[in-house]
Amino acid sequence: MPKRRRSRALLVDITRCIGCRACVGACKEAHGLPGDDTATELSATSLTAMVDQGDLHVRRLCMHCEDPSCASVCPVGALHKTDLGPVAYDARLCLGCRYCMVACPFNVPRYEWTKAVPAVRKCDMCIERVAQGQLPACVDACPVEATVAGDRDELLAEAHHRIAERPGDYHPHVYGETEAGGTSVLFLSPVPFAQLGFVQGLPAEPLPDLTWQVLEKVPGVVTLGGAALLAVWWITHRREEVAAAQTAREDDHA
Repeated sequence: MPKRRRSRALLVDITRCIGCRACVGACKEAHGLPGDDTATELSATSLTAMVDQGDLHVRRLCMHCEDPSCASVCPVGALHKTDLGPVAYDARLCLGCRYCMVACPFNVPRYEWTKAVPAVRKCDMCIERVAQGQLPACVDACPVEATVAGDRDELLAEAHHRIAERPGDYHPHVYGETEAGGTSVLFLSPVPFAQLGFVQGLPAEPLPDLTWQVLEKVPGVVTLGGAALLAVWWITHRREEVAAAQTAREDDHA
């Protein structure tokens, strides 16, 4: 049996969040994104957002699945799970097929619809900072440690310790421990997660495993041939889109 990856993760404790939105502002600054910290929905310019649910404040960001379905459907490997934990994205490889947007069970990836050569945008858990031994920007900015970073197994142990120590303060479940095979972003809440808009009914098995169970029943030559034809079509279509956008831009400046 292969050795299990010990990945970095985030633990978001909703009971501690004061709604200051420092995480949203820090994320924008770290990624050079426009706008202020009032984002309540994910977008190409807001990789994390905050939704007020009564007296509670709920962060939205990429869940960084342990076995991400977005990466499994990408035909060119533009998305991949890193050994550090984050699910990273390489825009240079992206065909623009947007399969990742359809495959994500948490509805996270966003597309730069307004750009001539658009890319997919999502939280990358500040992978460059993490690679240098630094904290993600959102963690570094949080004044009350509502979001903390660390080893996933250690954060899971800490989350369960908090629940056991103060059972009256927490709903007895760590969201992200098992959802879709587990994620590298974990949540604690004082109320059931359904009340806060978290996706429910996800299987405990990684979604790519379920996908491959279906694909295994399809003849290999059909699957590979279809994938190859689809890749060629997307490459051609992508080039046509970029060329058309560049031509239109040149005409606008003529």
